[in-house]
This record gives sequence, structure tokens and C-alpha cells, in this order.
Amino acid sequence: MRSKRYKAAATGLDLKKLYTPAEAIELVKKTSNVKFDASVEVHVRLGIDPGKSDQSIRGTMNLPHGTGKTKRVAAFVEPDKESVAKDAGADVIGGEELIAIIAQKGTFDFDVAVATPSMMPKIAKIAKILGQRGVMPNPKTDTVGADVKKMVSEQKAGKVTFRNDATANVHQIIGKVSFDATKLLENFHALIEQLRKVKPASAKGIYFRSVTLTSSMGPGIKVSV
Repeated sequence: MRSKRYKAAATGLDLKKLYTPAEAIELVKKTSNVKFDASVEVHVRLGIDPGKSDQSIRGTMNLPHGTGKTKRVAAFVEPDKESVAKDAGADVIGGEELIAIIAQKGTFDFDVAVATPSMMPKIAKIAKILGQRGVMPNPKTDTVGADVKKMVSEQKAGKVTFRNDATANVHQIIGKVSFDATKLLENFHALIEQLRKVKPASAKGIYFRSVTLTSSMGPGIKVSV
């Protein structure tokens, strides 16, 4: 059953029509009727086989205008690099002591984690805890490296990580409803272009099966790309 709020937002929309990205963004802004600054989400169904390792989609990118969300960044570093992490804007900084606290509590208060290579064997102790919320540092997402300042700064600036789920879909926030439509459109095109760049060579047929734009709790609007 759809809520009254959803039905009211969807009034006048053709939910089967393919809108241009610009039209869809204007409609997403117009149909958001919640009392908070809703996120604008892109949901892409790809023509890949998620069961095949050579067709998995995973990448990182900097959206031109960020997502509008301030991320709490944790830096797992050696003592001599803690000041570098702090100056770069890390919210949580530590090494073995921090790992021990997380292992004991089984929880943490940050959105993304970066680490130096030498800290990775020690972080293995809490890999399951971090992995459950998708924040385990990984070289493939540019969250493991020697340049602590660069990693922290990029994450604080709004660097995003995307990957397909088990049903071949990619879900990504591209901003807030309060964003100017032009900024949302530029973020949308940047994401679509990045997805094109990481298309697996072994994926055959139609790559973009469907693309949908929506706001938090709003109706999904189909987009042509």
C-alpha cells in the first residue's frame, strides 16, 4: 500500500514515461513533500551478471558538487601520522587502541574509514564489524594508502564509492533537493559517465536497463540516458 504522502506526490506524473534527466530532476524537486531536505537518489539497473566476478561494478569518484552530506571520517594510522590526519579533517583518529575499542564495543561512529597499508593487518581484527556497514578500508576504493592527507581530504570533500548489488543495481545519492537543478544535473551526468567508463568488457546487450531518479520517500521517475 502506498502512503497518502506518496500518492499526493505522484499526482500528475506518468510513472511509465521516460523523462529527460533535466525534466526528471525538476520533477524530483517538485514532488518532494517531506519536511526535511531529502536526498536525491539515482537507481540504475545494469545489464550485467552480478554472479560473475568479471562483471562486477565498483568504483570511486568525486561528484562535481558533492552529495550535500558531511561524512565522519576515521583514519587508522601510526602515531607519527595522527597530526596529518587531524589537519586534513579526520573526525576519528587512532591505531591499535582505537581498533581495540571498536572490537570491544562492536560498533563505531563514522561513515567511512581510511588506513595506511601497515595498519591493515591490525584492522583485520574488526573487519567483520566494519564490513557489515561497508566501511572496511580497501585499495579499490582509494581508502588504503600512504598519503593520509589526500585520502582524508578527498573523503571530506564528498568522494563517493559505488558498487552493484546482488540484483545488478547501483544506488547512489547525488545531492539534496535543496541543490540547484543545474548542480544536480551535473552530478547525475558525472555518475552516468563514470558507470559507462567501468562497463565490463564481457557485459553484452543493453548496459543501462533502467535509470530512475527519486527523492527520499518520493516517487521514482524513469530517465532516458
